[in-house]
Amino acid sequence: MTAQAPSPIYSFSAERLDGTLISFEQFRGKVLLIVNTASQCGFTPQYQGLQGLYEKYAAQGLEVLGFPCNQFGAQEPGGAEQIQSFCESRFGVAFPLFAKVDVNGDQAHPLFKYLTQAQPGIFGLEAIKWNFTKFLVDRQGQVVKRYGSITKPEDLEADLKALL
Repeated sequence: MTAQAPSPIYSFSAERLDGTLISFEQFRGKVLLIVNTASQCGFTPQYQGLQGLYEKYAAQGLEVLGFPCNQFGAQEPGGAEQIQSFCESRFGVAFPLFAKVDVNGDQAHPLFKYLTQAQPGIFGLEAIKWNFTKFLVDRQGQVVKRYGSITKPEDLEADLKALL
């Protein structure tokens, strides 16, 4: 029996909306739901479902991590303060929100390059097609599932409970 290689997810870091650099090492042992988000998208109401999952399962080890992205229809045009204010006042978001990132292309954040390689989408394509694509990571740091934009956060509950 060979030991499992350490997960590279813990080698990443990302900047929070407030500018604080966060090492993913702090999420070791947690179940992660990583989502690219936007404030002016038809799927934006999913913030409410994401917050609901966070409230329900955070004590059991779930972390929801939101990454605003302006690559799809310029639906995240605001700056950090606007994004934070909108998410808190409109949806009561208390889970960590990170600085705006690209999720596709040469300038994509390394985390999203890793996620899309680990869990390609339909037809094996790595590119993220739209806002609110979700990646589920188990407690060992393995990317176990990818969900498209149309999958509502509430529909992930069975998969989350299986990992928690």
